[in-house]
Amino acid sequence: MSQFFQIHPDNPQARLIRQAVTILEQGGVIAYPTDSAYALGCRIGDKKAVERIRQIRRLNDRHNMTLVCRDLSELATYAKVENSDYRLLKAATPGAYTFILQATTQVPRLVMHPKRRTIGIRVPEHNIISALLADLGGPLLSTTLQLPGDEFPLTDPYDIRTTLEHQLDLVIDGGFCGMEATTVVSFVGDEAPEIWREGKGDSSLF
Repeated sequence: MSQFFQIHPDNPQARLIRQAVTILEQGGVIAYPTDSAYALGCRIGDKKAVERIRQIRRLNDRHNMTLVCRDLSELATYAKVENSDYRLLKAATPGAYTFILQATTQVPRLVMHPKRRTIGIRVPEHNIISALLADLGGPLLSTTLQLPGDEFPLTDPYDIRTTLEHQLDLVIDGGFCGMEATTVVSFVGDEAPEIWREGKGDSSLF
């Protein structure tokens, strides 16, 4: 049965953040709030946890998983970014965007697109996830908490606990954070950035 932490969205309690990170370090899968919707997350190198997320979402290996990073300096460890693209990314982060980029060798093959060798990258604007990432010292592997057959992500942490309490190790209640997905922008290839999905982030930046 999952644990349930109520963490303040503006001033996250350090004690609860540390406990959440301990759960992640022990191979846990968590539900947590972002600046667009609730998401599922685990440590990047944890194969069993990644498979659990795929099972919950019923995702195949062609689904672009997302790395949630603290900032652009961490992003550059896991994705190849041209100088011209970096300026656009800097203007759009932190924010409700997912960037599709060529993965570096630091990204496990398990979580990148098997043919294109791409990865989704996020730098969200949310205090809880910022605190989690700072304490964890690395990115989270993540995907939106949208269950198979549902049109929208789950938005109520109490509903998340009721629905997934036997499949998750922790649900973080950070209040309502919306249900609109991120704007997805591809930086793969030689052409200008391509909007793959219109979402919460302002696509006119690209």
